[in-house]
Formats: sequence, structure tokens, C-alpha cells
Amino acid sequence: MQRIHSVLSVSISEFKQNPGKVVEEAGGEPVAVLNHNRPAFYTVSPELMAEMAELFDERQLATVVESRLKSVKRAVKVSLDDL
Repeated sequence: MQRIHSVLSVSISEFKQNPGKVVEEAGGEPVAVLNHNRPAFYTVSPELMAEMAELFDERQLATVVESRLKSVKRAVKVSLDDL
């Protein structure tokens, strides 16, 4: 058994008939596209994709910040005027 990570799902046959309609009717929610009752892929609106990309970028930045905070004792004070 596979877990479906969305509330909405559609068969791949129905998706192929009119992908734009599927995305529009989802109202911004992700849709699992099923092939033989198993998730083949997920489709999301451009707005949701932008939100997910932003969250991904923030998570990567947080990882960098955390690693740099560990080395704060080796930091060197600098004046903005010197830069």
C-alpha cells in the first residue's frame, strides 16, 4: 500500500484529457495523479509551486545559518566602513 500525500486525486486518463481543468478545479491544492490506483506524480498550481520553492530556499538558508552560528567564536569583527 502506498500513501497518497494529497486530499485530491485523479486518474492519469482523466488528467491527460484536460490537465488545465484538473489544476483549476483543485483550487490551489495539490493533486495526486494515479496510474493503476498508485500515485504516478503530483501536480500543483504555479502559486503553490512558488510557495514550496520559497520554503525550500528558507530551509537551505537556515541550514547555512545554523552551521555558521557554530563557528561564531572564530568570527572577526569588521567595520562596514572598512569594507
